[in-house]
Amino acid sequence: MISVCFYFQVHQPMRLDQKYTFFDIGRRHDYRDDKANRDILRKVAEKCYLPANRMMLDLIERHKGRFRISYAITGVAMEQFQEFCPEVLDSFRELADTGCVEFIGETHYHSLAFLFSKEEFRRQVKMHSRILEEFFGAKPVTFRNTELIYSNDLALEVEKMGYKAILAEGADQVLGWRSPNFVYQPAGCSKLKALLKNYRLSDDVAFRFSDRGWSEWPVTTEKFARWVHAVAGSGEMVNLFMDYETIGEHQWADTGIFEFFRALPDAILSRDDFVFETPGEAAAHLDPMAQLDVPYFTSWADLERDVTAWQGNPMQDQAAELAYGLEDKVMASGDEEIVATWRELLTSDHFYYMCTKWFSDGDVHKYFNPYETPHQAFITYMNALNDLALRLEGFPRARD
Repeated sequence: MISVCFYFQVHQPMRLDQKYTFFDIGRRHDYRDDKANRDILRKVAEKCYLPANRMMLDLIERHKGRFRISYAITGVAMEQFQEFCPEVLDSFRELADTGCVEFIGETHYHSLAFLFSKEEFRRQVKMHSRILEEFFGAKPVTFRNTELIYSNDLALEVEKMGYKAILAEGADQVLGWRSPNFVYQPAGCSKLKALLKNYRLSDDVAFRFSDRGWSEWPVTTEKFARWVHAVAGSGEMVNLFMDYETIGEHQWADTGIFEFFRALPDAILSRDDFVFETPGEAAAHLDPMAQLDVPYFTSWADLERDVTAWQGNPMQDQAAELAYGLEDKVMASGDEEIVATWRELLTSDHFYYMCTKWFSDGDVHKYFNPYETPHQAFITYMNALNDLALRLEGFPRARD
């Protein structure tokens, strides 16, 4: 049997108020743009989250449990759902009640913490696990790091935290001649299993579905099912990983994306040797085909599939150095509001907005980007961060 695993990322950052200027530092401490956060969240909820969840619930019920999916919903997104759009949380709870949905663990604030602070990484992973249990009664067994950022060291840390499986990008520079359509054993791990994204098939839907200039357009359900079925004989699984906003937001309803997904389970299940499983279910019974050695960081971002979308230019490096340099003072403060504000500023999107490597990936970097330029993103971020640093001067210093 060949397992088809759908995983959807659900994330919205806390956006910063672009009107927060240098002259506000030390005078006011409200950095969020709550109007933009609310308006964007409700817009995406109406276009994607609510109709997509209704569709997924219908598919699960119609196929009597044979259709199964998974979600990684960031803690910062769940907090906004609770504040601005609680009906979205309710619709995810309905999906959870079916028993056909796996909720995947990650960093609560969708942060780059593993790159800068293992302690903060562990704290955020535990926070996220607790909120999944609180909201959905789910204890995660599968982990995906922010934006599928992955390495040997990350996998080892995740195994120590008790996870059974980890998701990663099936990047060509990692796999070489090997296929993403098998389970792998992360180098240095003894129990953890790695499931790799089939980026070609995933991106055919996520990025190329409505591209009329693409030679394979239109992507019909029948055509896509043929591509999936072609894995038979050369793989044991097909991992389709994408942003949930693909359905209705990145690919608007008038592209036919909802009709595509509604018909897809029937098309995939038309062959008896294909089944839908969640990543945790597939990892539980599939054995690793080989060891996966990834000594450097990979991700699912851009053509390079590395971490240069978030770090590497002077603005990103300076911002990250200051942000993570405040960790000891923030934690020593014991102030819950200070800690939460600092963690919101660690969300990876803030660094993504500062990215200067547009070129062929420019359109992707414009999704939900509130800034006209990377420099504007940097200035707004640093104003907020410098005010937070100033506020911390009023607290006792961290112990050495």
